This record gives sequence, structure tokens and C-alpha cells, in this order.
Amino acid sequence: MHLLHQRGPLHDLPDTPEAYDAVLADVVEQALARLTPEGNLEHPDCVDDIGDTSLGITSLLALAWQRTKDPRLPQAVRRSLAFHLRERVYTADNPGYPNLRVRNSGLPYARYTLAAGAHPIGDWPSTVWALLQAVNVLDAADGLVDDTQRVELLEVARGYWHWLTEATFFNPQEAGNQAIGCIVGGLMLASHLPSPERESVRGRAVDLYVDRIRAHRVRDRGALLPPEHGGAYDNNYGPISLSFLAQAHRVSGEDIFAEDGDALARYIDARLTGGGFDNGGPRYSEQHSAFESVLGLRYFGARIGSDLGRYRGDSRWARHAVKADGGVDGHFAWMLVWQIEDTTRWHRTPSAAPVRHQLRAGTVSVAFDGHMTPSVIEADGTYCLPAAVDRQHGYGPVVDGFVFCRPMGEIRVRDVRAEGLAAKLVTKPVVGRDHVLRHVRSLYVTDGTSLWVTVAVERLPGTPYLLAGMPYATDDGDRVRRTAEAQVASVGELRLTHPQSEGADHFDARSDTTQQQAAFALAADPRGYGNPDEGWSHLVSSTALEADPVPDAPEDLHVFAVRYGPGGTFTVTVEQRPEGLTVRAEAFTAVIGDIAGDAQGEPDLTLHL
Repeated sequence: MHLLHQRGPLHDLPDTPEAYDAVLADVVEQALARLTPEGNLEHPDCVDDIGDTSLGITSLLALAWQRTKDPRLPQAVRRSLAFHLRERVYTADNPGYPNLRVRNSGLPYARYTLAAGAHPIGDWPSTVWALLQAVNVLDAADGLVDDTQRVELLEVARGYWHWLTEATFFNPQEAGNQAIGCIVGGLMLASHLPSPERESVRGRAVDLYVDRIRAHRVRDRGALLPPEHGGAYDNNYGPISLSFLAQAHRVSGEDIFAEDGDALARYIDARLTGGGFDNGGPRYSEQHSAFESVLGLRYFGARIGSDLGRYRGDSRWARHAVKADGGVDGHFAWMLVWQIEDTTRWHRTPSAAPVRHQLRAGTVSVAFDGHMTPSVIEADGTYCLPAAVDRQHGYGPVVDGFVFCRPMGEIRVRDVRAEGLAAKLVTKPVVGRDHVLRHVRSLYVTDGTSLWVTVAVERLPGTPYLLAGMPYATDDGDRVRRTAEAQVASVGELRLTHPQSEGADHFDARSDTTQQQAAFALAADPRGYGNPDEGWSHLVSSTALEADPVPDAPEDLHVFAVRYGPGGTFTVTVEQRPEGLTVRAEAFTAVIGDIAGDAQGEPDLTLHL
């Protein structure tokens, strides 16, 4: 079973001018064949997200005309623009819309669905999208649209802005991507307005960003992020927010958008595996965007010097939104316009700087959560997620169902690179059910092909084991597919266990159910509105790798040693020597200093072949 939305890396899409001209040529032929006598360019199957879609296709035709001067396009643009202005601009309040601050304002807005009162909750983002389509048409209107239509469209775009920022509550869905998109719409609209209105709208857009988005950023893994549907980051919408920040910086030059985009880009870089896999989010935990992310990943990947284009997108939306039959849909058309207009090239090599929340070398990577517990381990093309036992999730020693991975104090990290090896030492104080403070020292070492993990902790009672992850997905060429297997070895006995109980709160990796489906089933609200991160936290048990302790470890320690990825003989010896805890494996020797650390309390680690 393949994961539907995580396919090829986005930087694999051709992005030459010739490639984009071919995309636009295909859009043109589809649109001219679809254009109705009334001027409608909507896909026949379009029901939701409909209020901006015809205008989106119009904007693509306008861009194509600017590039090719195809004589068939001016009439099509004028007819389709007239359709939108006549049939898709609403000024009477939508019955049941809950987010109005001003009743009967008479200001224009776009509907998520056309039937009055059918699903009004989506009208705010639909109006943001319509504003963005409108300003893209205005940008290309010279020589294409007559003054009467241009003035009417400008007046509608101005009305969209005022409806979004005055007649309704701003960002009512608490969706960072929608809110930043609105800011972009205001910044682009301002360039078409006379002074002093231009300065007023531009200033209002920047103030809204500062006061209503930036001031409410959420911290995760050391980064401040624009909130998304009540959470810090969503792997579908986060890269879309990055694209909006890129466009905001492109059109305004304001440093604040570049600074926040750099921070979000570095965060994405850290949480993304080398193979481009990621999961997690308050709206979608596995679904990935595609072309909507290209602008941001490409623009900020170049700025921070890292290969963000490894992000696996949904190739079914490789260039633009499509319906089930593959036909073009105008929703998100503005992102294709900006992607074509921006000439930034992909940065294709990883950043060489060590990152606190990631270890990456060659085909091996570990992404760490805010507690410096692995959130994804990648080796040999296989991705392991944290496993669950007795409602606890994580990676670490387990005694009687208690997982020693949540810190009780400061987490300290040391990165070392030497002789072709990359290593990270994480020292974490933890308290178990016996209220005894212990120090879990986790050493991660990779040669770029395999990953060695050694975990040491003061002697534990009972029969502890290491909860070492849940095999979940693996690369299959240009697709990611489900798996319940991984190439993993342990010095102590290694077991791959599966839940003994059935039900939604027990996840068996051998089943056809995806992590996202399971997470939504456990969420409090319906699919698409529930928080899958919160739902997944209700998981009681899962498939899990369990490793027993290393025999012959120092008598005051329990030590666990696991290797992910290919390799032959796997041996690890652990000795307490005067210079520190010495770990010898077939590929390296590491010396972990005293728990107290150096003079500043920081971990001490040396590494060599």
C-alpha cells in the first residue's frame, strides 16, 4: 500500500521556462475547450472551493498571453473575467456565516460553495483566494483588459480586502496559510491603488501580519512558527505558508517576511528526513501539498543554503490543482503564476551546519522532537516512527510500561563530526514512577549508510527494554509505501511486536490503515477538521521494535545498542574507563564524558574510527 500524497521530491519537477510554457500551453488548450458561452472556466465537477476557480484559470490565461501573445486569449480572458464579475461576486450576506463583524456591509466576497447557506464556513479562505486571483489578473491586465473591466475588477478586489479585514473576523479558522495569504493579497493590491490609499493598505497588511500572525506564533523545536489550525505546524499547510512568506517578501521587500520565512525554512529542514518523508500536523498528518509548496521551498532553500526541495509532494498536483479526471482546476492558480514568475533556482545540497533537532548524513537521518526524542528515523530507505506502549509514545528505555523519554530538566546536546562520521549525544534527565532522577544518555552515530544508537541509563529495576521505534514506511522508487519491517539489529535480543488488542486505539503496522487515517479516527472532530496530532496521542499501543539490554555492561548501568540499516556482524562493547563511558562498535569508537559534563555542564563526546 502506497501513501497517497507523498510521492517524488518537488525539486525533481522540471522548472525551466520551457517546462512552464508547456504547462501553460496545456492549461490554455483545456481552458479554451471548456469555456462556456457564459464565460465559465470552472471544472464541470467543481462544487467546493469554487468561488475563485474560474478567475484562477483566467489569471493563467492572462499570464500565458503575456508570454506568448496567443491571439485566441484576449477574448477568452475578457469573457471569463466578465463571468466572474457577473456570477461569482456576492454582496448579500451568506445565511449562517458565523464570522461577520458587520452585517449587510454590501462588500463583495467569494463563496466556498454556491448554494446560499450550504457551507459558509469556507467563505473567508475562498475570498482570500479570489483576491489573489484578482490581483494576478490586474498585474497582467495592461493591453489585455479594457479600462471598464479593469476598474470593475479593481473595485471588487478592493472590496474583497475590506470584507476580509473589516466586515469579518480576521483569520477565523486560525489557519496561518490563509492569514498570510490575505496579507499577500493586500500587499499586491496596494500596488494598484492610488496614493495615499496605497500606503494605507500596505501599512494595514504589515500591521495585521505583525499583530495578528507574528505576535501569535507557536514555539516548536526551538522555532517560532505561524500557527496552523490551532497547532504549530502542519506538513501540508506549513510549506504553503512558506510560499506565502516568499511572495510577501518578493512583493514588499520587508525584512520581517524574510526573517520569519528563514526560521520556518530551517524548521522544515530539521524535521524533514533526507528522503523527504515527514508526518504530523493539526489538520493533515500525512497529506502533502505539491506545486503550492515549490515557491517557498525553492526561494527559502536558496536563502538558507539547504535542499528543501527534497520534500515529497503529491505529484498528482505537480503543476496546478486538478480534479479526479486530471483536468485543471483554477484553485491555487495564483501559486503557479508566482512560481513561474520567480527565477530562483533550487539549492540541491544539504546544509553542512549541525542542527540541534536533526542528525543527517548520506542516506541516514534522524529528526528529533522538542524533547530531543526521535520523531522519525530514516535508514536504508525505511522510516520508523515513535512506537506506543500503555498510552505512552516515544523512544527510550521502558520499565513496566513507563517510557523514559520525557525530560525533567534541561536537555543537553553535543554534535561531533570526525573521520567521515556524524554523531549526536543527547543527555536527558528523567524521573520514573519511583521518583528517582536518572540521566538517559543517547548516542546517535552514522557513517551515512547505517545508524548506530546506544542508550545508557542508571540501573533500572525489573526487566527493562528499549522502545526503538515502529517501522512504518519505505521508499519505493518515486513513491513511499507502507511497511511493517525494517533492517534493524540489536546486541541484546530484538523483537518486533504487534498490539495484542484490537480497536482504533491500537495501531498494527501490518494493516492497510495509514497513520493519518488512524489519527483522524481518534480525533475529537470529523476528518479534515479534527486534529490528527491530538488524535494520535490517544493511541494505546502500536507495532514496536523492542531491544533487550547489552550483556556485560557496567554494573551500575543499563545499556541498549541498536543499529538501523545494512551491515553484517553487529557488536558493541561498553566500558566505564577513566576518560568516560567508552562505546566500541564495528565502525567507530566513542567516549562519552561524565554525566556532569564540562565546566559549563555541556556533554563531552569524542569520536573516531
